[in-house]
Amino acid sequence: MMREDSRDTDAPLFGEDEDTVNQRESKIRHPLATFFHLFFRTSAILVYLLCEVLSSSFIACMVTIILLLSCDFWTVKNVSGRLLVGLRWWNQVTEDGKSHWVFESRKAHRQNIPSSAESRIFWLGLIICPMFWMIFVFSSIFSFKIKWLAVVIMGLVLQWANLYGYVRCKVGGHKNLSNMARSYLRLQIFKQTMKNPQGP
Repeated sequence: MMREDSRDTDAPLFGEDEDTVNQRESKIRHPLATFFHLFFRTSAILVYLLCEVLSSSFIACMVTIILLLSCDFWTVKNVSGRLLVGLRWWNQVTEDGKSHWVFESRKAHRQNIPSSAESRIFWLGLIICPMFWMIFVFSSIFSFKIKWLAVVIMGLVLQWANLYGYVRCKVGGHKNLSNMARSYLRLQIFKQTMKNPQGP
């Protein structure tokens, strides 16, 4: 006789078994990777915002921010993307000097399905933090803090590079993003047209 689990679970969808449903649960299976995915990027933002309070030395603040951004870039690209969402990307230079971008996504095996909580944390951190650096770029330009412009542009470039790489991994490395946007727009227009049929 099998023992039944007393906790509430979702009913399996058509074609799914109970193991797949349990894999979709919102639990964090890689807490260390999740922590460092957010730690370096939020620390860089906090150091930038509090740099005048923390230190009077521009060089110390700049080096700290660039080190945190570099650690974030490496961690997201090499560790948290692979563990939290099963995606990775890199650039190879061929023997003739041409740059070749490689985008990979992990095959969905039952034991390798990313949890929804980890996936949500990964994508929210990946999307929200570059927006902060974009705001910092404009604020440093409009407040005439030109010495900070190089730092915030470095933050923006490193954060957007990871975002671009993972979006390409998610949608497929060989697909053109503009073609994907067009097909999504066509689908939305088609749905709206079918939802609101015009009367005589």
